[in-house]
Amino acid sequence: MPNDIAHFAISADDCQRAKAFYESVFGWRFEPWGPPDFWRIHTSPGAIGGALQKRQHPAHEKGVGGYECTIAVEDVQAIADAIAQAGGKLTMQPFAIERVGKLIQFEDTEGNVACAMQYDQGVRP
Repeated sequence: MPNDIAHFAISADDCQRAKAFYESVFGWRFEPWGPPDFWRIHTSPGAIGGALQKRQHPAHEKGVGGYECTIAVEDVQAIADAIAQAGGKLTMQPFAIERVGKLIQFEDTEGNVACAMQYDQGVRP
């Protein structure tokens, strides 16, 4: 059995603000699920499942950082522009990785750090 990532979670101080950010930038859909301040995230058919949840511990507290997530996108510059318009900020400008693609790193409205990658044709895993 492969050891693929099966689920991801985004913690937020303000879940409505975080929902608006990811809906605006990536077009993700959110479905209320379970306890208050918890949503299932739908990115695309066949993609791993995700969740948006109320942050239970202060941001950047030891042990809360988690994995770095990279989101595959069609146009990294358009996503960088959308991130800024939605209240996030770039922490790394577009950077070309030879034979892979263009990568940015950003901070969402909740202080979470993630990446977006525009893969070169034929490279996307």
